[in-house]
Amino acid sequence: MTRTARELRSTVHDDGTLTLTLDDVTLPDPAADEIVVRVEGAPINPSDLGLLLGPADIASLRTSQRDGRPVLTFDIPEGRRGGVRSRVGQSLPVGNEGAGTVIAAGADAQDWIGRKVGMAGGAMYADLRIVRTREAIPIPDGASAADGAAMTVNPLTALGFVETARAEGHGAIVHTAAASTLGQMLQRICLADGIPLVNIVRSPEQAEMLRDIGATHVVDSRDPDFCAQLLAAVKDTGATIAFDAIGGGTLGSDILHAMEQAAVSRMSEYSRYGSAEFKQLYIYGALDTAPTTLNRLAFGFRWSVSGWLLTPFLHRAGAETIGRMRRRVQDELTTTFATRYSRTIGLAEALDPDIVHAYECKATGEKFLIDPTRG
Repeated sequence: MTRTARELRSTVHDDGTLTLTLDDVTLPDPAADEIVVRVEGAPINPSDLGLLLGPADIASLRTSQRDGRPVLTFDIPEGRRGGVRSRVGQSLPVGNEGAGTVIAAGADAQDWIGRKVGMAGGAMYADLRIVRTREAIPIPDGASAADGAAMTVNPLTALGFVETARAEGHGAIVHTAAASTLGQMLQRICLADGIPLVNIVRSPEQAEMLRDIGATHVVDSRDPDFCAQLLAAVKDTGATIAFDAIGGGTLGSDILHAMEQAAVSRMSEYSRYGSAEFKQLYIYGALDTAPTTLNRLAFGFRWSVSGWLLTPFLHRAGAETIGRMRRRVQDELTTTFATRYSRTIGLAEALDPDIVHAYECKATGEKFLIDPTRG
């Protein structure tokens, strides 16, 4: 049976523009181990915006139409084009994760029909999605597609931070942009697992929100005495690993400096090479796209700065670890891993210029869910 569905697609063109379109695609019949899912929820995550809008200048947005559907066009500044040169001319589907109801299945997957499932793998901003059964996660009874739409990226990332810290021998964690949905999940996990966590936020309101869910150590990067507060929290927790969603500027350097100061305070004798304690900074986001600035002589010689992404982590983690993480997400979907949305929009609304400006801001507490069944 032939099925046609809309997909939200992003294309970079050789004239230095980026366009967003809603295109019709024809889906093949599902293979024996595949299911056809009617998408009923797909969150807009910062990682999705990286593909959806990339380095485009949002202020340059202009609208047109093609076949009665909106087309959004943006200019890509000359200095930002190098990073997307390899995708020029490719119409790329968007949406890392989503959830919905199985409406058809291959010969070996008939018992999946009617189930609600969460899924990941791209192309989720669409009416329909075909995935293999091993790539789908059944949503627990009583939970909705909206509950399960974000059961992959943020939950597995938060759990991945904890797994990484444990595997590398760190007993406490520093996390930036900590009032985000991901940050709240990480705080709940650390409370449950007894892991000290230092949360870095950007406002008193964000700090209060985290304290309301049990956070002990919350510091505001905009406070005049931020560095002193950070040092006190790092000393108290003994944190030696950080996960940074900001990326640009000096915040990562400030965190490593605080870790080194705390370590030096525990030394019994001076060393011109600094402390012997190893300090790890992982950058996993780019909320600030400026260059990362490191004052490297401020934190000795036992440190490392690296990138952290969920997919490479999962490749290394192995089936047993992934299975354990997924089971925990299923068991705690509406508690530890609950995601709250400020707005639900239809697929076509994702191309409304006012709405694009709203979700592109990536404001804390403003989480958008796309529900293609709304139009």
